[in-house]
Amino acid sequence: MADGQRLSEEEYKALANFRYTLRQFMAFTEAEVAGSGLTPQQHQALLAIRTCDAPEATVGYVAERLLLKPHSATGLIDRMVASGLVERSPSAVDGRAWALRLTSRAHGLLDILSEAHRDEIRRVRPLLIDIMQQIR
Repeated sequence: MADGQRLSEEEYKALANFRYTLRQFMAFTEAEVAGSGLTPQQHQALLAIRTCDAPEATVGYVAERLLLKPHSATGLIDRMVASGLVERSPSAVDGRAWALRLTSRAHGLLDILSEAHRDEIRRVRPLLIDIMQQIR
């Protein structure tokens, strides 16, 4: 044990409930995203591009946020460009990179999905808070 203390039965139950709640959320998100015609990875990429704090989102940034290898992120972005979700233009910051922007179609899909996800997070929030309080 990292802190030298064994987990209590309550903590084991809290850990199991935490993982179960996360899996339920992931099942929810996969179903919602599939219903919109996106893959979960595309949805996550749209969120990453939309919320990028850097001057511009790049393939490298998407790779970092999605825990992907750069070549995998490049393939994902290529498919998203081809499907009209993302536009690429030369970076104003780094001449070796491409700046990524969401299309109006992507913004519309992301708005709908984000509202549904916000509502689901609001639903599970009390459960997660309760679970977190059981971990000492």
